[in-house]
Amino acid sequence: MDSFEPDDNGATNGNGAQEALPPPPPVIPPDVVPVCAEPEHRPEPVKKKVVRVPIARRGLGSKGQKITLLTNHFKVMVTNVEGHFFHYSVSLSYEDGRPVDGKGIGRRVIDRVQETYDTELAGKDFAYDGEKSLFTVGPLPRNKLEFTVVLEDIQSNRNNGNRSPDDRGSPNESDRKRMRRPYQSKTFKVEISFAAKIPMQAIANALRGQESENSQEALRVLDIILRQHAAKQGCLLVRQSFFHNDPRNFADVGGGVLGCRGFHSSFRTTQGGLSLNIDVSTTMIIQPGPVVDFLIANQNVRDPFSLDWSKAKRTLKNLRIKTSPANTEYKITGLSEKPCKEQTFTLKQRNGKDVDGDNTIEVTVYDYFVNHRGIELRYSADLPCINVGKPKRPTYFPLELCSLVSLQRYTKALSVLQRSSLVEKSRQKPNERMKTLSDALKSNNYDSEPMLRSCGISISTSFSQVEGRVLPAPRLKVGNGEDFFPRNGRWNFNNKKLAQPTKIQRWAVVNFSARCDTQGLVRDLIKCGEMKGILIDPPFDVFQENPQNRRAPPVVRVEKMFEDIQSKLPGAPQFLLCLLPERKNSDLYGPWKRKNLAELGVVTQCMAPTRVNDQYLTNVLLKINAKLGGLNSLLAVEHSPSIPVVSKAPTIILGMDVSHGSPGQSDMPSIAAVVSSRQWPLISKYRASVRTQSPKVEMIDSLFKQVAETEDDGIVRELLLDFYTSSGKRKPDQIIIFRDGVSESQFNQVLNIELDQIIEACKFLDEKWSPKFVVIVAQKNHHTKFFQQGSPDNVPPGTIIDNKICHPRNNDFYLCAHAGMIGTTRPTHYHVLLDEVGFSSDDLQELVHSLSYVYQRSTTAISVGNFRVKYMMLQLVVGWLAF
Repeated sequence: MDSFEPDDNGATNGNGAQEALPPPPPVIPPDVVPVCAEPEHRPEPVKKKVVRVPIARRGLGSKGQKITLLTNHFKVMVTNVEGHFFHYSVSLSYEDGRPVDGKGIGRRVIDRVQETYDTELAGKDFAYDGEKSLFTVGPLPRNKLEFTVVLEDIQSNRNNGNRSPDDRGSPNESDRKRMRRPYQSKTFKVEISFAAKIPMQAIANALRGQESENSQEALRVLDIILRQHAAKQGCLLVRQSFFHNDPRNFADVGGGVLGCRGFHSSFRTTQGGLSLNIDVSTTMIIQPGPVVDFLIANQNVRDPFSLDWSKAKRTLKNLRIKTSPANTEYKITGLSEKPCKEQTFTLKQRNGKDVDGDNTIEVTVYDYFVNHRGIELRYSADLPCINVGKPKRPTYFPLELCSLVSLQRYTKALSVLQRSSLVEKSRQKPNERMKTLSDALKSNNYDSEPMLRSCGISISTSFSQVEGRVLPAPRLKVGNGEDFFPRNGRWNFNNKKLAQPTKIQRWAVVNFSARCDTQGLVRDLIKCGEMKGILIDPPFDVFQENPQNRRAPPVVRVEKMFEDIQSKLPGAPQFLLCLLPERKNSDLYGPWKRKNLAELGVVTQCMAPTRVNDQYLTNVLLKINAKLGGLNSLLAVEHSPSIPVVSKAPTIILGMDVSHGSPGQSDMPSIAAVVSSRQWPLISKYRASVRTQSPKVEMIDSLFKQVAETEDDGIVRELLLDFYTSSGKRKPDQIIIFRDGVSESQFNQVLNIELDQIIEACKFLDEKWSPKFVVIVAQKNHHTKFFQQGSPDNVPPGTIIDNKICHPRNNDFYLCAHAGMIGTTRPTHYHVLLDEVGFSSDDLQELVHSLSYVYQRSTTAISVGNFRVKYMMLQLVVGWLAF
């Protein structure tokens, strides 16, 4: 094909030959004003994308019986609103210019700067975040300040080469002199540079609903002051939660792990003004004390000689220990390859030389400590040593001389038994929690904090009082059109039939339990099902596990069982009932769910036949009926149908969440799940769609996923098509989205990234279709609690609060839909980010409350009314990620 591109000198003709230049155009007469020619196709102006922000509150709700409550928010008075915070950047380096990267050292260095250079700093108090930011009230004398400080008692493992843990193992004389003391002084260079000025007036503006970057920064400064206050008391800091080294706050949960109770403390802007939110908080820590005791507990063995040392090496790496008798602190870098009695190092002799004229000898670690140091070792001889040196220059200590330092976080996932133990030992009744929080506020003594005094801040010691309302429980419909009224957030199916029972025809029993009367169990299950309206045919077969397989790994046991099932069943079963040997911690559960859900798509129900009675069987049947497409109960208002707004126009309700792998499992994919309502005008029937996505990514990236010009493989399309086919070929005019698991800093991403994907999915199905959206975030991970004044009981189910401690501008409310039977009720915090439908406050709050009663597997109101996305995900995650 010929090229038509011009060269540098002129045009070319079709044959590539040079053409003569055209004559110049006539000169425009001087009295003529040139007019710009209109292009034939003027491009459309680029539309600027509208950035959505959370909507403002339109009003307060009024329905329900009023109730006076107390909350763990303490009123804060601020008198110095005309002042300014000054933000400074902090740079720390060693004397030779290397940057300081060790955690914890920054606070000590800045404290020494304050002590040493108080006059040069004009006596200013600091709020230091422990890293690179420092704040003062009012300016420092200069915008850039440089200081040099010396810290004594700085532990150093440098030049601790292949040697004994005292001076005689050093490779040279200078090292001997340096290491005669276990600690040494160090010189630090500190540079403090002005970065920004933050008006305290921004806090007052935020309280009037005028949030800005300045107001967020000002509140961050106040929270940094709280962290600094806790750090000076020697606390472990986990974001805004603080943990004291007090054994009275420790609870053993097994496996060498302790639950450590502490306190969350943060400032919040509310309708009632600035408040300090204090709550009980719990974190996991390593069991302090002898390393060997921790390892025995962690691996659940009887003695140190039964330990798996490769596992122990991974567990101990980077933990901090103190060694006896010197009480010196080190960080563990590994274990010795040989036992203590065989592991050698080169020891310098103080007096004389050996027969070869050398003043060094090879000695075992055991011999050194026992014979040279005179320290008795009872059991370390045949065990590896702890290494606190570097890989090529190790420093060894016998195991029994090492103790783990307290307040070291345990960040791995807890086992089922550990979680159960933690819940059991950490829960507190409402009156116990109130006393704990009152004592915490007094012991923290914030009035003595100089930075808070500089801000003119004083904190009330009384719990704030708020007005709540108790919404009545919605009326339910069960079988035969019978009405039922839940009491105290609970109900049961005694002498009642299910609203829409299924028929179970093709099913089988799989028995992994050696002590189960399967015939009696099947008989009782069929009888109980008949009473609830479920017609259950006899099972095709009962598959008993071969006793020879019981000692095999869980995955092998499941595979062997399925080989047996597939060889005998004539086709795919409607569902499989699986009898497990243990109730809570069966290691068969994960592989069994994975095989059924992820590989074969077979509905399965697991149960542990330990204490089987009518109530237990009824609960099992509720799950089976829901999984097979039945309906156990529904709201009377959806049966009518008369749900405000929702029943008037086709409406789909979505619940969205993302589940992440356990801490430390950085390569584990995250699981995104969306649950949606179907068969409008019902809202009690729903289905789920699940996708994997990149690890630790919270925003769902597969709501809309165009894989071809006319093909969308996203979650939303799948759910919209299901709604369309199950709702009489109606497209939803209204889409109500409940988003779980996001923080306030991610609200804009939900509104502008996830919602955009959902809109794209709708437009991809029908360009002219423009449904209205409601977006609500449901948060459980917050620290606001409510208490009944003068009562030991939890707040009643249906309690709602939308005033005083809620956001000064945004549309949010707290709801305790469920009855708190143990511990203190944790309310769900709902944030209405978008409402294009135009719900009244009462109608929206009642809808959210009603959704807490449609979870088909439960006979209690649940805490989050978004169809229990978490549970749906758990079914997939447990199976999918079992390995």
